Amino acid sequence: MTFVQVIDCKTSRADELNSLMDAWVDATKGKRTATHSIMGRDRADATHVVEIVEFPSYEEAQKNSHLPETDRIFREMVALCDGEPSFMDLDVVRDEQLNKIVVRSLFDDVINARNIDAVDAMCTAGYREHDPSLSSYDVGLAQAKVENREIIEAFEPEVTIEGLTAEGDMVCARLSFRGRHVGAYQGMEPTGREISGTGHATFRCEGGKFAESWWNFDDLGLMQQLGAIDS
Repeated sequence: MTFVQVIDCKTSRADELNSLMDAWVDATKGKRTATHSIMGRDRADATHVVEIVEFPSYEEAQKNSHLPETDRIFREMVALCDGEPSFMDLDVVRDEQLNKIVVRSLFDDVINARNIDAVDAMCTAGYREHDPSLSSYDVGLAQAKVENREIIEAFEPEVTIEGLTAEGDMVCARLSFRGRHVGAYQGMEPTGREISGTGHATFRCEGGKFAESWWNFDDLGLMQQLGAIDS
């Protein structure tokens, strides 16, 4: 279970505290078990600073606490604070990157369910799609739907999300797919051949919808599988 530690303190030396955290990151390279750190300053009180540090588990957090570098930095941190900082240890019971939800829906409800029109509700009005396999590397939603409908009808793909990574408004998906060439594709009549491959897609989200996307699949491998070019 993911675990986070919340450090709450008062200090008039927030910039020095921030630099101290940089020193801790540098000193614990190759040793620390922490995976994510956030430091925030209260808008209503500039002396109120909160740091949130994430670990894979409570046990991993304990390993991190026992590092001599962590102990040294902690003592220096206390010296920068106006009084003893308080600590809160939290087992994470829910951790949801909300933009991942719409990405999963795209593959489940649009591509794998063969319902291309369902994408309308998932995209902003100014949505742009970037894909070297389309007629242009920069197309709007309407054109993207026309060309992606051809792909879906031609290959009836089943896409599997092998991994999702989210940061800020961006989500990156590592993908694999399988299908069969059952319909015309770019002037090529159906061959009935099975196809498979891998790809990546990156999405920029706004308000829980897709504002922009970038796609890269193994188009060379696909053409080889279809017999269009020599392998």
